[in-house]
Amino acid sequence: MKHNHRIAGISLLALAITGCAVQTQPIDLNASAQRAQDDLVAIYQDQEPLTAPLTLHEAMARAVKYNLEARLKVMEQALSERQLDLATFDMLPRMALSAGYAGRDNISASSSESIRTGTESLEPSTSQDRDRDVADLTMVWNVLDFGVSYVSAKQKSDQRLIVEERRRKVIHTITQDVRSAYWRAVAAERLLSQIDGLMTRVDAARADSQQMSNQRVGDPVEALNYQRTLIETTRTLEEQRKALSLAKTELATLINLPLGSDFTLATSDNYDVPELALSLEQLEEQALAHRPELREQDYQARISAAETRKAMLRMLPGLEFSAGGHYDSNSFLVNQSWADYGVKVTWNLLNVLSAPTAIDAAKAGEAVATARRQAMSVAVLAQLHVANANYNEALRQFKTSEELSSLDQQIVTQLRNRREARSIGELDLIRGEMSALQAELRRDLSYAELRNAYGQLFSSVGIDPLPEQLPSTSLQDISAALVASEQRWERGEL
Repeated sequence: MKHNHRIAGISLLALAITGCAVQTQPIDLNASAQRAQDDLVAIYQDQEPLTAPLTLHEAMARAVKYNLEARLKVMEQALSERQLDLATFDMLPRMALSAGYAGRDNISASSSESIRTGTESLEPSTSQDRDRDVADLTMVWNVLDFGVSYVSAKQKSDQRLIVEERRRKVIHTITQDVRSAYWRAVAAERLLSQIDGLMTRVDAARADSQQMSNQRVGDPVEALNYQRTLIETTRTLEEQRKALSLAKTELATLINLPLGSDFTLATSDNYDVPELALSLEQLEEQALAHRPELREQDYQARISAAETRKAMLRMLPGLEFSAGGHYDSNSFLVNQSWADYGVKVTWNLLNVLSAPTAIDAAKAGEAVATARRQAMSVAVLAQLHVANANYNEALRQFKTSEELSSLDQQIVTQLRNRREARSIGELDLIRGEMSALQAELRRDLSYAELRNAYGQLFSSVGIDPLPEQLPSTSLQDISAALVASEQRWERGEL
């Protein structure tokens, strides 16, 4: 019989060990392909269609609403709020409920023995049924644990606010990236058609020159030099076209449009120069108060200070209240249901020994947070001064580029008149138009850089481009709020 029990035990052990062996299977390629299709649908679904030429603030609104990084920060904010809700439950008393059935294969019996004579003083007896139903509901509340949990909940609340500051930073970064990409895309849309037209004329001139060389008309060396100049011109135009053509792709990525989408931008021939209506000292004050990175460090310092309070609380004894209700179906009991309650003091003496070290570590964390915030303040001021210098330099470069573009346009007008009078050749006119086109490109790119530097200046200050509350999350309302914010900036209202 014992041998059979041993074999059964070994068999059960072997079965349990075999069941614990875990093997994973590689993901099927068909499943990955289906996941890719589902992701593509999810990425671009529920977006308002683009039915008109895209303006700057509409592009920013699309980035704020649809950009995946911005969506991720919103989800992280929602997660931190749920974690805060969970942390508040830690302050509640611990309450445990248990119910079940207890049984045994024989009677729970006992006898007594005299400690003097060693003889049995009571025959074997029992006071417990072989089968019982039991249930317990117990509540325990420790005042010290409540205090520590309260401080921890405050820390979770600060961490939620840190996530909010990081979301603000993402909004600043995304809108600034859209601003930069949008103005470069505008320059591309203005000039790509001109580049394509000039490349067509260069190709035609190359074909004519090649035909003349094949017919051995004129000086061969001069013809080859002429063709070489045209090829160099073509290469320059191709490089410029490549640089410009990527701008719309970058913009489409930022506003979460499907790559390869055909959309137009709201271009204008006006080159409005943004002017700074605030002094650098005012911007410095605003930057030190509003930058998300510095506000995050403020919350980190508060979290570190709370860690010091938690270390001090753990040194104290805890006062524990308990109460509970119980039930036992044991027929030998006089009272099968009862309630109990109690109060006791608990004190972990090891916490008293480790508390000084824990307090020192927490205070060191506070000092590190303060030093980090001060170092970041210096970095923020440096970024602001660099942004201001970039703005002034971009303004100067734009004015110079605008003057050069105007002069080149006048030169091209004169060259076209001479070409019509046949006093110059096609190559001279192409060279002049090429120079004018490059001047236009430099002017538009310098204007894009000016707009980018102007936006970077306010991004360095940390002013939010959107108010705390919006009438709705529609693109129209977000775009209107962005326009209103920029108009306030231009008036010097922060």
